[in-house]
Amino acid sequence: MSDDSPKLLLTVAEAAEALRVGERFTKTLIQRGDLRSLRLGKRRLIARRDLEEFVARLRDGGSE
Repeated sequence: MSDDSPKLLLTVAEAAEALRVGERFTKTLIQRGDLRSLRLGKRRLIARRDLEEFVARLRDGGSE
C-alpha cells in the first residue's frame, strides 16, 4: 500500500478532524451508536466507509 492511498481505518482523532468536530463529540457519537467503530487491540478505530455512511445519513436528513 502506498503512502498516498487513503487510510481504511481512522483513529478517533483523525475521524474528528475529518468531521471538523472535537474528539469528545466523536466519542459521544460512537457511544450513542450513531457512528460505528471497532476495537483493534486497545485502539478504537473508525472505518472510512462507516465515516462516509454517517455523513450520508446526515445529508439525507439525520439528526446531527
